Amino acid sequence: MARRTRPSASGSVRAGHRSDIATIRTLLPYLWPAGETEMRARVVAALLLLLLAKAVNVVVPVFYKYAVDALNGVAGAVVAVPIGLLVGYGIARILAQGFGELRDAVFAKVVHRAIRQAGLATFRHLHQLSLRFHLDRKTGAVSRAIERGTTGIEFLLSFMLFNVLPTLLEIVLVCGVLWKLYNFWFALVTFVTISAYIGWTLTITEWRNQYRRHMNETDSEASTKAIDSLLNYETVKYFGNEEHEARRFDQALQRYEHAAVKSKTSLSILNVGQGSVIAIGLTIVMVMAGHGVADGSMTVGDFVLVNAYLIQLYLPLNFLGFVYREIKASLTDLEAMFRLLSEPEEVKDPPGASPLQVSGGEVRFENVTFGYDPRRVVLKDVSFTVPAGRALAIVGPSGSGKSTISRILFRFYEVNAGRVLIDGQDIRAVRQDSVRAAIGMVPQDTVLFNDTIYYNVAYGRPGAAPSEVEAAARHARIHDFVMSLPDGYQSTVGERGLKLSGGEKQRVAIARTILKNPRILIFDEATSALDSHTEKEIQDSLREVSADHTTLVIAHRLSTVVDANEILVLVEGRIVERGSHAGLLAQAGVYAGMWARQQEARKAAEVLERTGEGPAALAKGEAAE
Repeated sequence: MARRTRPSASGSVRAGHRSDIATIRTLLPYLWPAGETEMRARVVAALLLLLLAKAVNVVVPVFYKYAVDALNGVAGAVVAVPIGLLVGYGIARILAQGFGELRDAVFAKVVHRAIRQAGLATFRHLHQLSLRFHLDRKTGAVSRAIERGTTGIEFLLSFMLFNVLPTLLEIVLVCGVLWKLYNFWFALVTFVTISAYIGWTLTITEWRNQYRRHMNETDSEASTKAIDSLLNYETVKYFGNEEHEARRFDQALQRYEHAAVKSKTSLSILNVGQGSVIAIGLTIVMVMAGHGVADGSMTVGDFVLVNAYLIQLYLPLNFLGFVYREIKASLTDLEAMFRLLSEPEEVKDPPGASPLQVSGGEVRFENVTFGYDPRRVVLKDVSFTVPAGRALAIVGPSGSGKSTISRILFRFYEVNAGRVLIDGQDIRAVRQDSVRAAIGMVPQDTVLFNDTIYYNVAYGRPGAAPSEVEAAARHARIHDFVMSLPDGYQSTVGERGLKLSGGEKQRVAIARTILKNPRILIFDEATSALDSHTEKEIQDSLREVSADHTTLVIAHRLSTVVDANEILVLVEGRIVERGSHAGLLAQAGVYAGMWARQQEARKAAEVLERTGEGPAALAKGEAAE
């Protein structure tokens, strides 16, 4: 299976990686969690059981040796002595396995707690990262990084602690026993053989890692292309580009195929070398033991003991090659997940920040300058005030920076210069969550969760009573539509809300904002997807909801902002006009020109509608502004 993803801040795979030691160091706090006595006790108990299992395992071949010697001895000992030794041999094997299984059972909770905490920490951190990161990221690569990382934790903890380290401990114990029972050369040959095996495995695996990484990169690329294509299913259909998408996906799969073939070929080289080292070492030790039996310095039981020890060591060593490769793969997977955890938070609360204290909800921008890229400034020295309980509208052509104002108010970005205040408090000096709790947003492009209508409305205030959810839906003029559905509020909306029309999605967004009941409201082209009849209903509803609330309306369609207390006209990031609707028309400036063009488009659309040639021209003409 393909592995190893390494998404960067831009969501793509980037070159370079930190050391395995650094990755393990990052993992250790999850293995030895602070303040969790039970988890630490389980780790200690698992290690003690590990030592007991290995100690018993080393004793097992000794019982075998004495039983063989007894069977090879005098006739009187054949019945009594070997039975006792063989029973001891059987009990020792049972104890070794029993201690090992008990160790796994004790440690299981530690492993899965670590997986849960690491996954949760990554998920939370992703939500703390700035909007800039999420606009640049590739969802497929990020989701694979988390998925593989959490899977890698289980493999790494289980096999690093209970396979690699125990095997090394057993090697040391066996070499000591061979030296004690026989001579230095038996221990030396065993140690050199095992060292050569480990050295070969490490060297070739490091060489192979380039192919493993390339496999991972191409797998992530294919996954990202597939997810992106499926998320844009309708667009693909609009342009009839199914084969184009299939070709792009197949190209990524071909690159993965080539990398996988190279990886498999290099694996064969590794396995042949490992088998050769084991065979040579085993042959040398058995020849030495055979000479010992021939010259009388060793018994047949000793020959069997040496053979049993070598087989007992080489079995896990043969598995060690696979384990080491998978540990390296898991470390690479963890590296990708921990790289996400190390992504810096662009917008951070200052130490000891207090929550925003909202009284009236006055919003003030003071000489705000901002650009997503230092080379292109979007807002230039913007200043305005929305008094508590009043409504301010911001209009202007596309790309003038209108929606950027709402993003700055939500603290998705920090301003380059100037400051933003709510009730006289700089929003950079208070907690982000308290700022966002005070603001309700109805965006232009509403994306819903793939869940029920009830869930999506209740998302405005999770835990709200069903009667409150229904009341919010009534205010948004969507209750009757929901009740007309076979499953009512339990109807699912599909991926990103695709089962609903644009107007229905917009009304769900309005309903959940109504349910949130914030002090400050932002409507970013909130009725852009609605027909004229529904728009009027929603406008009436929004007037009810925004009464006595501080309201910021961002609009293309000027007919939706004529009642605003003040209207700002934004052009290329600067406020070029401000005033009431009537006052701006009297100025005969930018606003008046926009109004005239939209009115002309409206009249043309009405004529077309009366002649039956198309009612859509009105929306098209107004959106063009």
